[in-house]
Amino acid sequence: MLEFWAYHNYQGDDGYQNTLRLRFYHPLEAGEWRGRIRLDTAYVANFNSTTSANNSGQYSAGNTMVTIWGQDRTFLKPLGALVGGRIILPFGNNGQWAVGPQVNWTFLPEVSSKLQVTDFSPLLRYMYGFDSKSNSLTINPNQPPLQRTLQMFPTIGFQLAPNTMLRFWDENGVAYNSAGGGWFVPIDAMITHRLAKHWVVAVGASKQVVQTYRQYDWTTYGKISFNF
Repeated sequence: MLEFWAYHNYQGDDGYQNTLRLRFYHPLEAGEWRGRIRLDTAYVANFNSTTSANNSGQYSAGNTMVTIWGQDRTFLKPLGALVGGRIILPFGNNGQWAVGPQVNWTFLPEVSSKLQVTDFSPLLRYMYGFDSKSNSLTINPNQPPLQRTLQMFPTIGFQLAPNTMLRFWDENGVAYNSAGGGWFVPIDAMITHRLAKHWVVAVGASKQVVQTYRQYDWTTYGKISFNF
């Protein structure tokens, strides 16, 4: 599956950010284990009310990430659980590497309801950042603090129509900064619609409601997905 994402963020203090993201999924298989690998890369533009959002000089590489998760058929599959991890490469974040394990579950309703809940799929991930040897604070004093973040996605889906779904906290979740304290809690909602067998489109928005750990004020986003 290949996805093209576009985000428009308001960071606060007259700061904006546009992001173009390419995301690719591919199945993995090893013995009794079945899983997926996801590759993300991005192109980012930062600007404010006095600069142009289309100024090519404002663009830079965004975070590049590799995520792998899956389950074995004997133990994890009956539990509905998947385990894996993520690596963030030092592009677009001033040389900081980050790694972290993750675990998620998928709970499907056994009976239909008036709410038409399709699934409840919570995910927990802890990201731990560290410096590369050639990029210390002495060499690059502008890099951000090392990441120590617990990420929580209480994802829940609702069927609005045969080809249309509403999903909460699917793309943007809750974050806790375990290094210095502070929470980031948004309201995040995304509507997805299947245009054809191989094509899906989606639009969404997210607004912070608690931000003692700063991330963004609000964001809007959309995607085009091609399954092959």
